[in-house]
Amino acid sequence: MLSYTQLYMINKLDILLKQPQKIYHTDDLRILWGITKPSTLHQTISRLIKKGVLIKIHKGLYCTIPISDLDPIELGFRLINRFCYLTTETVLAQNGIINQSPNKITFVSNISQKITVGDNTFLYRQLSDKYLYNSDGISPQSNGVLIASVARAKSDMLYFQPSYYFDKKI
Repeated sequence: MLSYTQLYMINKLDILLKQPQKIYHTDDLRILWGITKPSTLHQTISRLIKKGVLIKIHKGLYCTIPISDLDPIELGFRLINRFCYLTTETVLAQNGIINQSPNKITFVSNISQKITVGDNTFLYRQLSDKYLYNSDGISPQSNGVLIASVARAKSDMLYFQPSYYFDKKI
């Protein structure tokens, strides 16, 4: 017969693995499992990490598949746990506007930060709120990631580097 703790963990595991998403913040897990007590949440997460069900990506961020199997853009989007969108060099390179492929995946947010996870480096540039929260030229993808249009990415790039050279005209 299974103990209460074993049944509890099986229930949490079942709930987790039925979800379509693979990346979770601590608060996502708290809501998903209906846990209100911080120590219980921490203990549940720790047990699932030890079992290899959850993988710690970064402080407060976990996944259920190997980090190398995650979509790097979705990972970068979820990493800082605040409003951001993919833009500047990454979008411009993807669309052939600049020829040099960037070595960082670039986002804008309300903070400036650089984070490396696995083989990927994510650069978050701080954009003024009056531009950051303007939704013109920003589209949500099916996984929830927000991506700038080419025109928006070009505008964002000129915000940060007014004399930036583009290889192809838009």
